[in-house]
Amino acid sequence: METLQITAATPESALLDLPWRTPLEEWPAEVLAALPRGISRHIVRFVRLGKRVLAVKETRDHYAFREYELLRRLQKLEIPCVVPLAVVTGRVDDDGEPLEAAIVTEHLAFSLPYRAVFSQSLRPDTATRLIDALAVLLVRLHLVGFYWGDVSLSNTLFRRDADRFAAYLVDAETGDLHRELTPGQRAYDLDLARTNIIGELFDLEAGELLDEEVDAVAIGDALVARYEELWAALTKVESFSGEERWRVDERIRRLNDLGFDVGELAIVTDIDGTTVQIQPKVVDAGHHSRRLLRLTGLDVQDNQARRLLNDLDAWRAATDRLNDSEQLVAHDWLLHSFEPTVAAVPRELRKKLEPAQLFHEVLDHRWYMSQHEGRDVPMPEAAVSFVDQVLRHRPDEQALIGQAEEELYT
Repeated sequence: METLQITAATPESALLDLPWRTPLEEWPAEVLAALPRGISRHIVRFVRLGKRVLAVKETRDHYAFREYELLRRLQKLEIPCVVPLAVVTGRVDDDGEPLEAAIVTEHLAFSLPYRAVFSQSLRPDTATRLIDALAVLLVRLHLVGFYWGDVSLSNTLFRRDADRFAAYLVDAETGDLHRELTPGQRAYDLDLARTNIIGELFDLEAGELLDEEVDAVAIGDALVARYEELWAALTKVESFSGEERWRVDERIRRLNDLGFDVGELAIVTDIDGTTVQIQPKVVDAGHHSRRLLRLTGLDVQDNQARRLLNDLDAWRAATDRLNDSEQLVAHDWLLHSFEPTVAAVPRELRKKLEPAQLFHEVLDHRWYMSQHEGRDVPMPEAAVSFVDQVLRHRPDEQALIGQAEEELYT
């Protein structure tokens, strides 16, 4: 007789409370979380376990363990992906018939599948931002040697990141990690991504969910162009004369603007020093988010961090603190600007947006108010207006979190 086995890096005894003797598609409504799901070849369900929301996917034992290990390795490489929790094997139903294994992951807070990003239609600029986010994710995966094998919008989750999106890998079942990818492996992944995305957009178009102005083929081509632009910026060898050494700093600044840190540069000069070649050897994403985390302790998406850092710099100038310690000013900005803005949102509305995204959108709202009224609107006033005019009317589907975020700032 099969014995239920739960394989997990961290003991999760609460998992035993789930109805593992029932096929996943028949799990009762009382354990399920009503969150939008993407398209999947497997049965996938979201379940509530205390204050957490988990994703459970049925698959064969071999694939479940393989995906679990791949996700754990990607996490260690700091790649944006869902967090693997456990693999459940040895499942049987009440008649003793074997059931498929299950892989359990944490639901990514505030994330949406691409079909749910817009409830009515996917507009051209939104489609472009989704593709940009996917291109960044694919480049990051390829830089660490990960071959995806099934790149698509359906296998990706998206979170709002200031005025852009951040993409997270969801399904790693077809992937594989190598020391380094060959040009052929990267090209195949990229071509597959283009083909799948065009097909997914055609599917949206058939369901009248795609704006008429969106050209599905052009969007697929845009992914290829954006990927190749990023890959070249992060990996190409650049040559210049020995008198143009300022271009080393320029290259680093350009990579920082793309959101990447340069940990090491390979710099080679010829015998007489007249020509210099440089190439990034260690390129890490998250330049802005790491700086904000160091200054304030806020762990947010990179574009959100860029926006918050810009506001921090503006606040520093407005309060005549340019000569003060950056760390001290950041602490005061957090205490007197960021936290009061988040706290201004009523408890029942705090699930609609995560704190960093909320602050970013209040900044946008403040700018529009100031333009309209011809005066500098204070943040407290802008926050109240944003709550009343915008946040209260946000669709409930944007309040998709796996834990009680409102407890973070009470």
